[in-house]
Amino acid sequence: MERKQFIRSIAIVSLVPALLLAACKETGKKAAEAGKQQTFTCPMHPQIVQNKPGTCPICGMDLVPFDKNNKDVALTLDNSQIALANITTVTIGAGNLAGFKQLNGRLVTDPEKTTVISSRVPGRVETLYVRETGVRVSKGQPLYRIYSEQLASLQQEYLLAVAQVKQFPDDARFAQIEKGARQKLQLYDQSDAAIQQLLQSQKVNPYVTYPATQSGMVSELSVTEGQYVSEGGAVMRLEGYNQLWVEADIYPGEAEAVRPGQTVKVLVAGWEQEPQQMTIQFINPALQSGSQLMQIRGTIPNPDNRWQPGLQANILLPVKSKNDVLTLPVDAVIRDGKGTHVWIEKTKGKFEPRIVTTGMENFDAVEIADGLEAGDKVVVTGAYLLYSEYILKKGADPLASASGHHH
Repeated sequence: MERKQFIRSIAIVSLVPALLLAACKETGKKAAEAGKQQTFTCPMHPQIVQNKPGTCPICGMDLVPFDKNNKDVALTLDNSQIALANITTVTIGAGNLAGFKQLNGRLVTDPEKTTVISSRVPGRVETLYVRETGVRVSKGQPLYRIYSEQLASLQQEYLLAVAQVKQFPDDARFAQIEKGARQKLQLYDQSDAAIQQLLQSQKVNPYVTYPATQSGMVSELSVTEGQYVSEGGAVMRLEGYNQLWVEADIYPGEAEAVRPGQTVKVLVAGWEQEPQQMTIQFINPALQSGSQLMQIRGTIPNPDNRWQPGLQANILLPVKSKNDVLTLPVDAVIRDGKGTHVWIEKTKGKFEPRIVTTGMENFDAVEIADGLEAGDKVVVTGAYLLYSEYILKKGADPLASASGHHH
C-alpha cells in the first residue's frame, strides 16, 4: 500500500513542470494577443482609453485608434503635412521685452466732428427733410425749409435800396444803404445766387432751405414741422464718426508713467486682433467727480464708421521692460490645465513637446524663463495642430511625454 502511494507521488511531481510550462506559454500567448489588440482614445480627452470603438463619456466624440506601444516622444511629419498644417519655426534668441498695463477705456464722439445746425433766421419750420435720428446725411444735402417774415422784410428792403441806387447812381448814401441791405441778406444765409434770383424776379421769397454744412449722422432733432424757432435756435445736431476719441481711466499713482505724445496700443472690443496705434493727447489733471480716477485721451481713425461711440476699448500702457531675455510669440505657447509647453523641431520634420516656464508677457510676446536655450528651433504657427496630432497618434497628452525630457 505504501508502495502504491509512493509511485503516485512520484508521478504527480513529474507532471508539475509540464503543467507550469504549459501555463506560462498560455499566459505569454494571451499577453501577445493583448499587445496586438487595438486601443482607442478620445482626441480631446486622452485619459479615456478602451480596447473597443465607442464614444467619449465626457464630450461624446467618436474614439480614434492609436498605438499604445509607441513610446517615441517625437512626432514625425513629411513636407506635405508640414505645409498643410502651416507649421513654421523660429530660432529663439535673446532680446528685449516690454510689459504692458491694461487700462479700461471707451470710444467717445470727437467734439471737433460735431456740428449743431441752427436757424439763421427766426421763423416757422415749414418742412423737415430729415425727421429721425440715426440718418446719415451728406454735406450740401437739404435739411429743412423755414418760413420767415423777417427775411421777407429784408428782401423787400434790399429791392428798395437797389431801386434807389438805380434812380440816383451818384448818391453815395444810397449806395451805402444798398450795400448794408445786401450784407444783412448774406448774414441770413442768402447766397449770391439767391440774391441774384431776387433781383431778377423782383419778388420776395420768405422761404429759405438750409443745407448740411458737413457730412455726418443726425444724433439729435430739436424741432418738429410747424414749430417756430428763434434766430440761432438749434434745429438738429450732426456727429461725424470717421474719427473717435478714446478715453481711459487711470489712478493718480499711475499717471507718472503716462505723458502727452506717448504712443500706446488700443484694443477695441470685438477687434482685439487689430490693435490701433494712438498718441496720448491730453491728461486731465483733475479727478473725475465722485472717484479717485484721472482720464487720459487720444484719437483713433474710424474707417468706414465701423465702430460706434460707447464701445469698450482697452489701452495697453507700457510700464516696464526686460533686456536680454528669451521671448516667443504668444501663439507659440500652449497652455492647459496641466501646464505650459512648446514644440521643438529637433531635425527636419521631427517635432518634440517641451515643457517651459513663462515669465513677463505682453500682447505680442511672452518671456520663456526656463525650458529653452538660445538656438532652439521653436514652432510658432501650427503648434495646436501638432498637439492634436500627437494625441491622435499616441493617445497621450504631450505634457506627460515631455515631462521626462524637460531640460
